[in-house]
Amino acid sequence: MRPFLAIAVASALAGAVGGCVSTQSAETTGSLAAATPASPGDARAAVDAWAERYQSNPGDPEVAIHYAQALRATGQRAQAAAVLEQAALRNSRNMEVLGAYGRALADAGNFQQALDVLSRAHAPDRPDWRILSAQGAVLDQMGRHEDAQHYYETALKIVPDEPSVLSNLGLSYALSKQLPRAEATLKRAAAGQRVDPRVRQNLALVVGLQGRFAEAEAIARADLPAEEASANVAYLRQMLARRGDAPLHDKPRPAADANGRG
Repeated sequence: MRPFLAIAVASALAGAVGGCVSTQSAETTGSLAAATPASPGDARAAVDAWAERYQSNPGDPEVAIHYAQALRATGQRAQAAAVLEQAALRNSRNMEVLGAYGRALADAGNFQQALDVLSRAHAPDRPDWRILSAQGAVLDQMGRHEDAQHYYETALKIVPDEPSVLSNLGLSYALSKQLPRAEATLKRAAAGQRVDPRVRQNLALVVGLQGRFAEAEAIARADLPAEEASANVAYLRQMLARRGDAPLHDKPRPAADANGRG
């Protein structure tokens, strides 16, 4: 297994230090992700089971959504998007289908089309914070971090302190090279009671990117075996050294303003 603190966003956050962003996934903290079965065998069985139900009733939107989730969990992203495209054509006003279709398009790398579909997955007078967060994640994938942050902030007005949104916002700050702000936001996310372990791993990654490797390893050990946490931090050290990136605290920093911003 390739060591790293948060596989889905590893190269994206590494790029945040060096200025080259290369994201690997349509998500940041999993907010766009399909549920992953426990094993490859389970994943294949899920695909087969939902494929049979879909073939029997391709017009059922719930079946289409579950079939697409199973396909995404096995890496069949284009096929998942195709299934949901047909479901969206049959159920053009079904917000759940449109949301799933937009996520699948993003997962397949069709970011602009994903934004177009997600914009129809909720109404201005009834905004869905999950869709707002998904829109932000897509914008981050497109390198439009300031726009992404606006969507996350809007979502947080609906669900203050929601860990998944805070985590996405924190990663967006990291992608725009605002590492102290990213750390503060991810700490807020990790302080919640319903925290995905990936949130803490993302926090560990951002702390490590600032050169505080011992602290990053301590955070990572909350969810990982000690050996794996150590390997992750060692990998991060090597990556930064290879890129020639000094930790943030080794670089001159502008004075913070009254709100703590640099």
